[in-house]
Amino acid sequence: MEDHSTKAMAARAVELCVVLLHEEPTAESVSRVLRRHGEQGALDLDEGDVRAMRGAAARLVEVLGAPDAGAAAALLNRLLAEVAGPPRLTSHGGATSWHLHVDSRDDAPWGEWFLASSAMALAVLLADSQQIPGGLCSSGTCRRPYLGAGGGSPRRYCSSRCATRSRVAAHRAGRSTA
Repeated sequence: MEDHSTKAMAARAVELCVVLLHEEPTAESVSRVLRRHGEQGALDLDEGDVRAMRGAAARLVEVLGAPDAGAAAALLNRLLAEVAGPPRLTSHGGATSWHLHVDSRDDAPWGEWFLASSAMALAVLLADSQQIPGGLCSSGTCRRPYLGAGGGSPRRYCSSRCATRSRVAAHRAGRSTA
């Protein structure tokens, strides 16, 4: 069965944020991400759904770009107060394993579902680790969101490609000024 873990929901949220905010999102490109993360059946998204999800993504990226855990928690508390309903278990009529939802109902609008489930996942990860569960790429030309991997050095870039580009640019800048 599909993975409804908190980490999987947060990974889905970050991947959707990238598609919605850093690409030219379409109903099909968003549906592909949803399918990769276990959403099944007819994903009948339309352009209105994509716009609503894009707005939700912008709000979620604010959390990942917060200066510290306290600021991220305050943003998440506002989001949860606004969009989350009482927690409820669902198996979508037996089609999936039991998992938690905080949106209003199984057929909630995509934007509501995305914002509520993603805010919940990020909030749980923040509570577990006592730190923001991701961030925004430190490359000034990128700023894509990423999910933190946990232990080790704090992550600063969305990919090794961005990290390498930044190191090369810094090296070249250092040479030209010497």
